[in-house]
Amino acid sequence: MTEAIINLETVNPIEFFGINNSKFDILKRKFPLLKILSRGTQIKLSGQAEEVAAAQGKIEQVIKYLERNGHLSENYFSRILGDEEGGEPSTVDELSNDVLVFGPNGKVIKAKTQNQKLMAAVSEKNDIIFAIGPAGTGKTYTAVALAVRALKNKAVRKIILTRPAVEAGESLGFLPGDLKEKIDPYLRPLYDALDDMIPSDKLNYYMANRIIEIAPLAYMRGRTLDNSFIILDEAQNATELQLKMFLTRIGPSAKAIITGDLTQIDLPKNQKSGLIRASRILKNIEGIAHIQLDEADVVRHRLVKAIIRAYDKEQEREEEVAEIRKNRERMEKENENV
Repeated sequence: MTEAIINLETVNPIEFFGINNSKFDILKRKFPLLKILSRGTQIKLSGQAEEVAAAQGKIEQVIKYLERNGHLSENYFSRILGDEEGGEPSTVDELSNDVLVFGPNGKVIKAKTQNQKLMAAVSEKNDIIFAIGPAGTGKTYTAVALAVRALKNKAVRKIILTRPAVEAGESLGFLPGDLKEKIDPYLRPLYDALDDMIPSDKLNYYMANRIIEIAPLAYMRGRTLDNSFIILDEAQNATELQLKMFLTRIGPSAKAIITGDLTQIDLPKNQKSGLIRASRILKNIEGIAHIQLDEADVVRHRLVKAIIRAYDKEQEREEEVAEIRKNRERMEKENENV
């Protein structure tokens, strides 16, 4: 008979044991041959040496995860132990890499698709990221999560979120209220993402003390944005001059993510999107990463993928028709010259 005592002093016991000992019960079901007792912040294991060693190793992995992330769902608890049908256990590093940040009430915010995970990975090694893709691919949400994580880890001192104030079929001038009230609807997706990731009282404190700042792109002119995580959202609606202005605001200790959807440009016809040119001419600069998201990254309603696919096919058809018309006109002109 072998015994081992494990201390939980470095983690919150409630997070380890779960509500009404729900996680502790999972542990006991996973190791039915062991006698497992809890006493305050200690766990006592009794049984065969091999079983005790296996359980001790798993418990230490759970403790490591909690020390790193502060919260552990029952699902992740089970995955670290290995599921009850004998599935392969997940490592702490695998689970931690997926989690971007923990929101209010232990809500887990994580990268859900391959390209979202790629955004998280390249953000560690690059100071500027261009994330371009259609609606619903999680560009903005993932970018905000990375910014909140950087703030919580004290990698930056503030978060700056900005968007061009460009009408999408509506007239800004006819909206009621002062400038802030007119602009806020355009910034609503950024507020929604923050609400998911930061408790309301703390978010209000951050906003009041300008630790988190949300402003139209035009307000960035003349500033140097340093020790900050900066997100330019809806960048397809920034002109070439605006996007150049934004990129040249970035200080030496700052990170920036530029997100956009090139299929939803709302600029007047006489203005070009700066995102198209910037993503092309900044392609091969070290420290600048480019992520192309697509319909496989859509995390909204299942029909959103079908909608994006239908619009893409229609655009391809229109381009084919335009090309045929162009070739026909060219041939007619050549025949007239003959």
